[in-house]
Amino acid sequence: MAATSSTMDLALGTTAPQFSLPNLDGQTVCIDDFWASKALLVMFICSHCPYVRHLRAEIAQLARDYQPRGLATVAIASNDVEQYPQDGPAGMQQERDEAGYIFPYLLDETQSVAKAYRAACTPDFFLFDEQRGLVYRGQFDDSRPGTDVPVTGNDLRGALDALLEGRAPSTDQRPSIGCNIKWKPGNAPDYYG
Repeated sequence: MAATSSTMDLALGTTAPQFSLPNLDGQTVCIDDFWASKALLVMFICSHCPYVRHLRAEIAQLARDYQPRGLATVAIASNDVEQYPQDGPAGMQQERDEAGYIFPYLLDETQSVAKAYRAACTPDFFLFDEQRGLVYRGQFDDSRPGTDVPVTGNDLRGALDALLEGRAPSTDQRPSIGCNIKWKPGNAPDYYG
C-alpha cells in the first residue's frame, strides 16, 4: 500500500475554492449551499481506499458530533472512474450507506475541484471558517491502517473545537496520508508527484 501525503499547498487563509457538483441523489450541490454554517469541512475521499476505509466510521461520527455545533461537511470523490469504476456513483452509494455518512458525497468527474484545492490523496481534509478562509488542512489523526494507534480524529477535532469556540486552530498541522488521487491519463496537476 503506497502512501501519498497531502500537499499542504493551499495556504492558510485562502478562500475556499468554488464547486458545483452532483450529489448521489442527482441534485447539484454548490459551496454557496453552506453559507449559513459556522464552519465547512471539505474532504476528498473515495470508496476503495484502505486509508479512508480505516477512518470512515469515525469520519461519520465526527460529522454527527459537530453538525449540531454549526459544521457543514461535504465529501468529494475525484478519482478517475473509468480506470477505477468502484469509485463511481455505485461504490460511493455503498460507502455512504455502510459508513453512515450524513453529508453530501459529490462526484468531481473532471477532477477540477481536486486541482483547485490542491488535493493529492484520499483522505485529504480542508476546514474553513465562517468567512470560508482556510484554517486547517492536514491529517485526521495519527492512526493508519495496520497500526495499533486508535482512530480518534484528534487533529481535526482539535481544529474544529478551537474554531467553534472562537480560537484560532494551531498552525502546527501535519499532512494527511493516504492513497494518491487517481488522475485521468494526462490530467495529473503540476503540483502532484
